Amino acid sequence: MTSPAGRADTEYLLDSAGPAAPPRDNGELTFGAPWQGQAFGLALALQESGQIDWEDFRQRLIAEISSWQAGPAAASEWSYYGCWLSALERMVSERGLVDGDDLRARAELLAARPRDHGPPGHQHVSDAIASSPPIEVVIAG
Repeated sequence: MTSPAGRADTEYLLDSAGPAAPPRDNGELTFGAPWQGQAFGLALALQESGQIDWEDFRQRLIAEISSWQAGPAAASEWSYYGCWLSALERMVSERGLVDGDDLRARAELLAARPRDHGPPGHQHVSDAIASSPPIEVVIAG
């Protein structure tokens, strides 16, 4: 469903409760770091362009969250957008929008960077994404 401006209607697409509901503060979506908003925006853009089906993505997100809750990762810090990103990475790789090898290479590049490689107070993940070469996403038109 789209708004009158032709954009994805996030009120329609996003759950307000339940396992797929994104973090909110006073009803507004919240992002703890720039990469979270970027991952969120990428999923919406892929949905708007017809590259992914939102319900399919939503079900994958729910499965990713359930897997996290059931696995050993449950002892680690919870990250809704970590699950969001994992579900999105799997989906774009399976659909051939981004090559799985490219995703793995980028993850290895980011993981190899030292945590303290930047100035005090910088956010490691967003800095790494901003300074890394872009991953090519194919959007058929």
